Amino acid sequence: MTGPGPERGDERAPLRVGVVGYGLAGRVFHASLLAVDPAYDLVAVVTRDPAKADAARAAHPGVEVVDAVDGLWPLALDLVVVATPNDTHVEVAAEALRRGAAVVVDKPLATSAEEARALVELAESLGRPLTVYQNRRWDGDFLTASRLVRDGALGEVHTLESRFEPWKTANRAGWKASATAEQGGGILLDLGPHLVDQALRLFGPAEEVHAEIAVRRPGAVADDDVVVSLRHAGGIRSRLWMSHVAAQPGPRFRVLGSQGAYVVHGLDPQEAQLAAGVSPADPGYGLSDPARPGLLGIGADARPEPTDRGDYPAFYAQLAVALRGEGPLPVDPRDAVAALEVVERARRSAEPRQG
Repeated sequence: MTGPGPERGDERAPLRVGVVGYGLAGRVFHASLLAVDPAYDLVAVVTRDPAKADAARAAHPGVEVVDAVDGLWPLALDLVVVATPNDTHVEVAAEALRRGAAVVVDKPLATSAEEARALVELAESLGRPLTVYQNRRWDGDFLTASRLVRDGALGEVHTLESRFEPWKTANRAGWKASATAEQGGGILLDLGPHLVDQALRLFGPAEEVHAEIAVRRPGAVADDDVVVSLRHAGGIRSRLWMSHVAAQPGPRFRVLGSQGAYVVHGLDPQEAQLAAGVSPADPGYGLSDPARPGLLGIGADARPEPTDRGDYPAFYAQLAVALRGEGPLPVDPRDAVAALEVVERARRSAEPRQG
């Protein structure tokens, strides 16, 4: 197998990519972005599901569909994207690294911080690029909140409230329906890496971690209702909610400071747009509803704050630059290790009262 771009002779040739898994992650978050970025050539998709194989061929004419990861290795790939069930991420990623490819792993990097750390060390020992798809760094609302904090628009920030609360009273289909927390299931490991990563990006390492973790839906085998509280250096507090049983979700972000607050509701539109087939090249891609801006300020004097355009394509654009040796990876994999360490501390803190 040939390594990343510069070793292939013409470093401006498209990077040859294989995507392992063609569920929501592989289809929506990866293949759809790779297909429209001229820096990449989507060569292969791995799936054993005949319907998903047909969908991959229809969406990406000319793509080779194989039913096992071993089918990738003769294809001279530069990059392998791992979008498989959580408990297989490390195994697939490690094999791809050993075969000479750069690797993107959909979050979470692993089901434990220990395994994630070992995978990072393997990549470093082999001299192969490894990164993690923390796409929520490029949500429009997070970009807006980051800008306001960075520019001092809120004064001295003391509290972040951040929520993902999709109403899902039924257990999810596929592997998530039966996976326990130990097997990589549950909302804490599903959405927690996003919320924790955003909080750490804004305010740095967590000095204290506390959590409340519950299993509320009948028949559920893993957590589906969680709140995590972090205390960062300087006393800034992040409170992170993730739930499938919140019939009335709270604000997506509520950032409180000494001179005002930023509050925004709803979800970044990019996932829904990609799932509906909207191209990232569409002029409306990444734009939130202008009729539902955030609010910035104090009480009744708060004014509308337009949401920045979301930009998931930036992940793969920066990755192409990195694989050609011209810039850093879009996400340092050690950031993903740090987020998993916080997730594990949260779970430990809740053990006496979990349930």
